[in-house]
Amino acid sequence: MNYRFQNLLGASYRGGNAVVIDNTRLISPVGNRVTITDLLKSQTITLPVQSSSNIRRIAASPEGVFLLTVDENNRCQFINIPRRVVLHRITFKHTVHALAFSPDGKFIAVATGKLVQIWRSPRFSKEVFAFELVRTLADCEETVTALDWDSDSRYLLVGSKDLTARMFCVEKLKDGILNKPFLFLGHRDTVMGCFFGYDNKSKKVNRVYTLARDGYIFSWGYSGVDGRVDGADGESSEPLSPKTPERDGECDGQNNVKKRKDFDGKEDGLEEKEEYLHKGKWELLRKDGFMQAPAKLSACDYHRELDMVVVGFSNGVFGLYQMPDFVCMHLLSISREKITTAAFNGIGNWLTFGCAKLGQLLVWEWRSESYVLKQQGHYFDVNCLAYSPDSQLLATGADDNKVKVWTVSSGFCFVTFSEHTNAVTALHFMANNHCLLSASLDGTVRAWDLFRYRNFRTFTTPSSRQFVSLAADQSGDVICAGTLDSFEVFVWSMKTGRLLDVLSGHEGPVHGLMFSPTTDVLASSSWDKTVRLWDVFKGKGAVESFPHTHDVLTVVYRPDGRQLASSTLDGQIHFWDPIDGVLMYTIEGRRDISGGRLMTDRRSAANSTAGKCFTTLCYSADGSYILAGGNSKFICMYDVADQVMLRRFQITHNLSLDGVLDFLNSKRMTDAGPLDLIDDEDSDIEEGIDRQTQGKLAYDLPGSLPNHGRPIIRTKSLRIAPTGRSFAAATTEGVLLYSVDDSFIFDPTDLDIDVTPEAVDEALNEDQLNRALILSLRLNEDSLIKKCIFSVNPMDIPAVSSSIPYRYLQRLIDALADLLESCPHVEFILHWCQELCKVHGNSIQQNSRNLLPALKSLQKAITRIHQDLADTCSSNEYMLRYLCSSTTDS
Repeated sequence: MNYRFQNLLGASYRGGNAVVIDNTRLISPVGNRVTITDLLKSQTITLPVQSSSNIRRIAASPEGVFLLTVDENNRCQFINIPRRVVLHRITFKHTVHALAFSPDGKFIAVATGKLVQIWRSPRFSKEVFAFELVRTLADCEETVTALDWDSDSRYLLVGSKDLTARMFCVEKLKDGILNKPFLFLGHRDTVMGCFFGYDNKSKKVNRVYTLARDGYIFSWGYSGVDGRVDGADGESSEPLSPKTPERDGECDGQNNVKKRKDFDGKEDGLEEKEEYLHKGKWELLRKDGFMQAPAKLSACDYHRELDMVVVGFSNGVFGLYQMPDFVCMHLLSISREKITTAAFNGIGNWLTFGCAKLGQLLVWEWRSESYVLKQQGHYFDVNCLAYSPDSQLLATGADDNKVKVWTVSSGFCFVTFSEHTNAVTALHFMANNHCLLSASLDGTVRAWDLFRYRNFRTFTTPSSRQFVSLAADQSGDVICAGTLDSFEVFVWSMKTGRLLDVLSGHEGPVHGLMFSPTTDVLASSSWDKTVRLWDVFKGKGAVESFPHTHDVLTVVYRPDGRQLASSTLDGQIHFWDPIDGVLMYTIEGRRDISGGRLMTDRRSAANSTAGKCFTTLCYSADGSYILAGGNSKFICMYDVADQVMLRRFQITHNLSLDGVLDFLNSKRMTDAGPLDLIDDEDSDIEEGIDRQTQGKLAYDLPGSLPNHGRPIIRTKSLRIAPTGRSFAAATTEGVLLYSVDDSFIFDPTDLDIDVTPEAVDEALNEDQLNRALILSLRLNEDSLIKKCIFSVNPMDIPAVSSSIPYRYLQRLIDALADLLESCPHVEFILHWCQELCKVHGNSIQQNSRNLLPALKSLQKAITRIHQDLADTCSSNEYMLRYLCSSTTDS
């Protein structure tokens, strides 16, 4: 039961901005979670931290330790990335469109509405309210859209919807005088980006770049303080800058000598003679256009060392320009949809692009013109899941007509099949691990080769049908698919692709289909309130029928084939004995699956009967418990023998989804209905994530939700890995992976006063290896078990293996599987596995149900090592040939 959230698949990016830390780690928001992708190791991990709604903006500290996230409800979280915990929280009053850490990491600038607030970074402080507001800049007349610090953390550039950019000096001068900003005027549209430019030799600020939404970039040059010679008496007769208002009381009229003060008002001590950039004269050097009209500029970034600007547009085009001469290095198209984020990595060799509407995330190396990362999630809801027999791969099918195959350990999608022309509704991995079957509403069942990544066989029917369920027998010779429209089950031969039989008898859509793991009996469930058993190979039709009082939504076999579970529309789970044909027991789950209240519901969640049923079921690897999910925010885990709920997983706390809250806020109700369901036609959608984009990604097919409402939280499919160590859930948030926590759980058996760690060490010192290993297995302490395994001489492994009682065999196999994943002594561990199979082979066969999860884990580890060795040998084939030939010659 100790499952915890591990990762999020099926969605790579859904809006907001992406940032790169340590040059190689990409941080991107996915809904209300944050995903970190290691671009060198090709691994992705999703933090277990959740925001209250979809994340709008993120910012990372310069050292890459802290992360700041702000969601659509303006709630901010301060996260420690290595520890993966939230340190502090704060809520802003207005919508946040930009935020940035200062280069020294001490301060955070937050653009909240028309204000720019500067907060002291909490870092490792342990205060109750760690966020300290240092200064508020309230000079902007419209919403602030862009921020940029200079390298010394003294100046802040602010871009706004009032068509201007402003330069602020964030320090206090003598007598606490607050400086008025310098204005950069001339743009005719919203300023989307403003950046400081630097002189390559002096490393000082000498330029400013401002980019507007209409596709123009202005380059500004610095020409000194007030346009006069230092030390001259009186004021300069030359105007400060074109279109810049006069500022009173900002110069002392002599040597421009000021005492600098920090944010606490403490003076630095010594008087210094320096020029303040916001008081100097700035000139418009050049005005350049990107020439992408009518497309709008939607994302931009600037790299200081390379002096390069990257821009993204609403038509999917991105450009890379060398400044200050505005030389176009690259101008390419990613897609036809709006680019919502564009960013450099630290050294500037990689460009990151995100497209929220497509759920696409790209990392491109502009020098070699090659992709470092190219990931895209499903466009709509994920309908079905399938684990490979070795638990290393996970296949997903969705309403976007695509089948994607993911590597579970890395979280990366390595192949996408898009031959289907309608929604994919069912998936099944063949026993050989290299073939994947998919059923679709387009009337085809396709077989995919995972070696050559191609569709090598297509199963069709004489007349078009819509398939919603899929199954294959253990040998892989027969493929069966259930239909939505004709209520039949079609049977094909895998070898020839010919239609063998059509099983008729159901009077409703066949939504559940599964072969018995031990026999050739096929079980099918239908909305006609029955579960039928078919003998496919003998062709006798339905062998037996199990009647229900309500529509049957799904059916699954227990891994040993001696029990059948079915879910009905009234929220009950029925357990049947398929051999005797009797009902064993029933679980009432309506109260357990009951979720939150939808915005369109007229009744409260407690009084509503809609959706209170399980649409997907899945047995554990040993058959002792069952997972159940449906149109709810909960996944329920039940003990099969005692018919009690063991645990309930809440799949999300994201308030951007419908059905998460149990009680709705009456303040959000209007005469026209819930305020969140009313379209705001005048809202700006050029930055961040807009509700329409979320709706498209959403998983809401056209017309499924009124007024482009929020997507409804639900679980469409559940699958437990054959190893039993993890399970996957296809939800509105994406594919959530839960795995058994790796932390130590003290679960000893057969303990008495003599079974202690000291006794294990004493037995090892006395060279009683058998006794030491058995004592460590009785203690069930992982470190002691592994210590005893490595203490055994390879010559003594057969004798020690034969002395292990059967009841401790599972723990020993689990320890060996764990060692294969981590330790370098592969041959030694494989020798242990071989001897255990020789000595306990009969016991393993007779009790395969209990040992199945441990054996699957062992198989997964051996398969991974085999693949790694095969890849290493194939890549070094010529070197091995050379070494072999040189050895022969010598």
